[in-house]
Amino acid sequence: MRCIFCKKASDDSRSVEHIIPESLGNTTQVLPRGVVCDKCNNYFARKVEKPFLDVSGITDLRSYQFIPNKKGVIPPGTGYINSEYPVKVFPHKEGSTKASIAVESELFEKVLSENELILVLSTGCLPSQPNLVSRFLAKIAVEAFAQRLLNTPGGLDYLIDESQFDSIRNHARLGKPQEWAYHTRPLYGAKEKRINSNGESYQVVYEYDLFWTPLQELYFVLVLFGLELTINVGGPDVDGYLEWLKEKNGISPLYEGKNANII
Repeated sequence: MRCIFCKKASDDSRSVEHIIPESLGNTTQVLPRGVVCDKCNNYFARKVEKPFLDVSGITDLRSYQFIPNKKGVIPPGTGYINSEYPVKVFPHKEGSTKASIAVESELFEKVLSENELILVLSTGCLPSQPNLVSRFLAKIAVEAFAQRLLNTPGGLDYLIDESQFDSIRNHARLGKPQEWAYHTRPLYGAKEKRINSNGESYQVVYEYDLFWTPLQELYFVLVLFGLELTINVGGPDVDGYLEWLKEKNGISPLYEGKNANII
């Protein structure tokens, strides 16, 4: 077996690879041991996923949507007292209207001197560094493609040996090329919930898929906290996706064609 990223032998690898990070609530979408070698797995966790997840805008979304990290801890979010004094906000639990706040010592007296205290929460946003987002998307895109090919004879070998996927592989692993365009737009609110077959509601933190355009361009689409992020697996542009959206009147690929009945 070979790693889908570095292409080196990975038979001795012990770790499974979470396609979506565990800190975004993923416990089921994983690749078997060896599909991503231990070295690449550890590298992506430290150098690609962590920088993305630790950006305050993403941390805020995880905090206020009560998404714990893989250790079961909900990260604190960002807030402001009277739109002026920054504080850390620690939600108590889902469904609770209570939260604890931490104020930096030099601001403590100033906060107490206010006649009225109003807490304003940050709404969350993507990292301002495009490279953080594109490398995060590129890593997930390659792994999502591997997931689709798992049960196809020779499928993983095709992904590894086909040179057209080297560019996105290198962008995810090495940040080269440095720039890789992606498209983003809001699809629904961050608190979106749906009803499963048992009539129970559940929160939609993420959903994803791959699709081909009529011009045979392969795109990866990830919706995270209601924000759709789309990247071209074959090259660093999204012109084909914009054309596809225009032809489809703006419908997301996640809800078109074979996915038309997903919601």
